[in-house]
Amino acid sequence: MATSSRKRVNGQTRVSDKNQVTLAVQALRDAGIAPGDELRVEASGPGTIVLTRVPSEAELDLAVVEATAGALDGVYAPGYLDELRRNDRGPDW
Repeated sequence: MATSSRKRVNGQTRVSDKNQVTLAVQALRDAGIAPGDELRVEASGPGTIVLTRVPSEAELDLAVVEATAGALDGVYAPGYLDELRRNDRGPDW
């Protein structure tokens, strides 16, 4: 059994016979990528591959809420929606 005398360099990896690579844990942590995250893989030029974390459904939903929250400020007079609720649900609401 031959052993490689080539020293491993921190932050480098090798493509396996199955075209797989192992990514450095610190690089994953620095990028905010965790086990189970989905990644988009794109070639951005010769010798360069870019991995981008794909947002989860929950993150996408939250982004929509944050983008639209407050979009209707000023459309209704102050107290108008509370009045509608009282009319709909009764005076004890």
